Amino acid sequence: MNAQYQHPSELPRPESAASIDSVLALYEEFGQLHYDEELAQIDHALQTAALALHEEASDELVIAALLHDVGHLLAIQAGRAEGESAVPAQDLTHEAVGARYLAGLFPPSVTGPIALHVRAKRYLCAMQADYIQGLSDGSVRSLELQGGPMSVTELRVFERNPASTNAVRLRRWDDGGKLEGLRVEPLSAYVELLQRVSFL
Repeated sequence: MNAQYQHPSELPRPESAASIDSVLALYEEFGQLHYDEELAQIDHALQTAALALHEEASDELVIAALLHDVGHLLAIQAGRAEGESAVPAQDLTHEAVGARYLAGLFPPSVTGPIALHVRAKRYLCAMQADYIQGLSDGSVRSLELQGGPMSVTELRVFERNPASTNAVRLRRWDDGGKLEGLRVEPLSAYVELLQRVSFL
């Protein structure tokens, strides 16, 4: 595993989201930025959520699809606070940071798949020989840094996690939500759903 990788348990705990409005504000401020992909963050989020809706996923899983990369936006926000204008070159912990940030607003049925969606990529790489061929260039670049395909022991641990099945579903939508020019519903279309699923 790459020496730059930090296990999620070693991360500082981010402040929890204060409200749905504060989450939406992240996408409004930073959503047009790109992160190691051809697509802007907001476009990728909306496409991933649209795929979840198309497969008639639960409300919670649709929200997980919409917000799965919010940790990237938090990394950008933190960089700007430190005076950095560029998008971070690598962010190897966004799934854990994002899940922790959302934990005060949403149930584990939302945050669990988000926390596991990077590991789900490693799981699928180990389970399906041709899976990696369908990954975007950005996902292939990050795979090695994230630990590469899972070992047999890691597979067993992953499969025992109650959120693993939905994390794999989320991962497939994540992989598919990277099409340039695809027209989908705007972020405002999800506000009512966010409010319905939220604790607040």
